[in-house]
Amino acid sequence: MRRVTNSVLSSDSSEQHGSGFQTMRRVAPYLWPKGEGWVKRRVVAALSFLLFAKLVSITMPYLYKRAVDALVGTAPDAAGMLGLGAVGITVAYGLARFGSVALGEMRDWIFVRVGQRALRKLALETFTHIHKLSMRYHITRKTGGLSRVIERGVKGVDFLLRFMLLSIGPLILELSLVSIIFAFYFGMTYAAVVVATIAIYVTYTFKVTEWRVQIRRQMNDQDTDANQKAIDSLLNFETVKYFNAETREANRYDGAMAAYEGFAVRTGQSLSVLNMGQSFIITTGLIIVMVMSAYGVQAGQFTVGDFVMVNAYMIQITMPLNFLGTVYREIRQALVDMAAMFHLLGQPEEVKDKPDAKDLVVTGGAVEFKDVRFHYDPSRPILKGVSFRVEPGQRIALVGPSGSGKSTIGRLLFRFYDVTGGAISIDGQDLRDVTQTSLHGLIGVVPQDTVLFNDTVRYNIAYGRDGATEAEIVAAAKAAKIHDFIMSLPEGYETTVGERGLKLSGGEKQRVGIARTLLKNPPILVLDEATSALDTQTEQSIQESLLAMGEGRSVITIAHRLSTIADADVILVLEAGEVTERGTHEELLARDGKYSAMWARQSADEEEQEAA
Repeated sequence: MRRVTNSVLSSDSSEQHGSGFQTMRRVAPYLWPKGEGWVKRRVVAALSFLLFAKLVSITMPYLYKRAVDALVGTAPDAAGMLGLGAVGITVAYGLARFGSVALGEMRDWIFVRVGQRALRKLALETFTHIHKLSMRYHITRKTGGLSRVIERGVKGVDFLLRFMLLSIGPLILELSLVSIIFAFYFGMTYAAVVVATIAIYVTYTFKVTEWRVQIRRQMNDQDTDANQKAIDSLLNFETVKYFNAETREANRYDGAMAAYEGFAVRTGQSLSVLNMGQSFIITTGLIIVMVMSAYGVQAGQFTVGDFVMVNAYMIQITMPLNFLGTVYREIRQALVDMAAMFHLLGQPEEVKDKPDAKDLVVTGGAVEFKDVRFHYDPSRPILKGVSFRVEPGQRIALVGPSGSGKSTIGRLLFRFYDVTGGAISIDGQDLRDVTQTSLHGLIGVVPQDTVLFNDTVRYNIAYGRDGATEAEIVAAAKAAKIHDFIMSLPEGYETTVGERGLKLSGGEKQRVGIARTLLKNPPILVLDEATSALDTQTEQSIQESLLAMGEGRSVITIAHRLSTIADADVILVLEAGEVTERGTHEELLARDGKYSAMWARQSADEEEQEAA
């Protein structure tokens, strides 16, 4: 599983999952979407402005030539007219220059909405898809690396949309037009020099850029690694403090940044090599055609204006050729980044709704496990034929040693995974035959460690049900016995709880978790060791809230401390993925089996703690 995750986060592996052409094909629907005519009209308009801008810009050197020829005219009787003509042509040259820029800006003004819409759609699609991926994927992911892949991928799409459509095409058009003008006006020799210069320049640029992309890819991998280490360290801020590990974490982060620095230096140095080579090639071509045109002027074949026009055209193509190196390099990098993101989008949904899946309808809340088998790895089964039934309104407790499969049962009920054998049903409906959305909406879970959003207390409680009113939020807080505490805070319900709720104590976080589950008001409840991380006094207080919350609901309690589930209707003892004992608290004690031994051991431990 680690290999799967790393392939998502590695640019190298993502490159293997699709060529640049395939990546561009994935982007095309965002640029030319079906059923959205306004987007297509904007794309056509942007391309039209682009074409007009290039046609105008290609006339500027010719107007420049005419102005120069007019200014150096020698006929005395035509001097005034030539001067007036030079002024007029110069004004026309200025208007053409402004028109080229204005048309280009109009192109960007029209296209920007298309590009931003594509980014929004793609970002939403990626975000939604990640939430659809299975628990198996998410427990092995690296948050920092994953977020960086998405960030770079979306930026890559933005770059590709803007530059592939609005720069590469126009560049090819402009280079072709300049070559034709040289062939028609100056002769094939001039055109051959221009074409050869462009061909050598492009070949050199592509070859060196391919080399640089390999370095950039390694630099990105090191950047991702450094980002992961930084986020992991900050998320575990308390742990770092507990173990006095600030220096250790700083050295760990610096080690990752040192590797990044090495590749970043190589990237910068390789850019200098690229720029020097490009400058040498284009300057050589410029000198050759300028020398040829100078000989032509001396021989009387060309005018001084022709000499100036040659220089103007060569300078005009130099700018987009320099731009070509940057664009090609960034497009290659964008394709690498996008391939990683699209590979992420290609991660399969392990748990999917059937095409004919229907919404779950809960009439009573009866939950049944029939010979349920499950494994993460076929060689290591987790559940081995577990069967039990929770009647409507009944409270079932699952106990057993760590690794016995207790929490796995809760995850299977919520359908984080599909069973590998047997079936789980609610009111006779197999979970695989109902939609996940309806299933999730009818089950409430209070986990051992309630994780809160870095937002207000109100937001975290209201998260239990979208659209809940203020009165309902307060009622849920009162039922969870946390309303008075919230009101004692300076900002009340507007108090920010901090990253993962770290500003609140363990008991306060659990009460917020209980409040939002009460607000959800589900008919089926799973309490996954909801109090095991709390002290005894807080646990007893929270336990009262949990018991009140379970009234009228079907409850499955996963517990470590047996004293918290002694009043359950049925207790199941799991060991190595099998139910070894079942019955009430009194019945299990009377059997003098595994449960009885666990109870005796925990009672002795509690007595020792009280005595100490």
